[in-house]
Amino acid sequence: MAADARDGRPFAIVDKRAATLAVYDAEGRLLGRAPALLGLTPGDGEVPGSRGKLPASLTPQERTTPAGRFEAQPGHNLHGERIVWIDYDASLAIHRLRPAPARERRPERLASANPQDHRITLGCIVVDPEFFERVVLATLGSDRGGLVYILPESQPLIAAAGGTPHAAAP
Repeated sequence: MAADARDGRPFAIVDKRAATLAVYDAEGRLLGRAPALLGLTPGDGEVPGSRGKLPASLTPQERTTPAGRFEAQPGHNLHGERIVWIDYDASLAIHRLRPAPARERRPERLASANPQDHRITLGCIVVDPEFFERVVLATLGSDRGGLVYILPESQPLIAAAGGTPHAAAP
């Protein structure tokens, strides 16, 4: 990846198929990789009409983690907790695992080796609190922020990046 594509900023890559978040410094060195919880429903786009809805009113089909390139900015949620916004208007962020209803089994899901078990969030990327503090906030939590690339799971990478897939040579 060319340095100018990142503008010399740190970046993270969310691999939805593997349910992981990898964080890199501005020079492209891996700083850490961790399992992540993702949106309940697979999909690569934001569901039309879901933006601006209250979390409790989102249907299961609207609870996706969209693919794409996002500008990450540090911030706080409504409870004052530090998070890294990926798309503020869509309420999409990276944040630490927080207490949730026991029936959701979020800690067990995060620890599972099966990526399908990691599907539970409203769309946010949720990681272990220690990884969030030590790697995510330390790298993407500065005023300069960084970039977050969320890889597609159902379409070719080139299509998710806005390009046109090329046919394979015979």
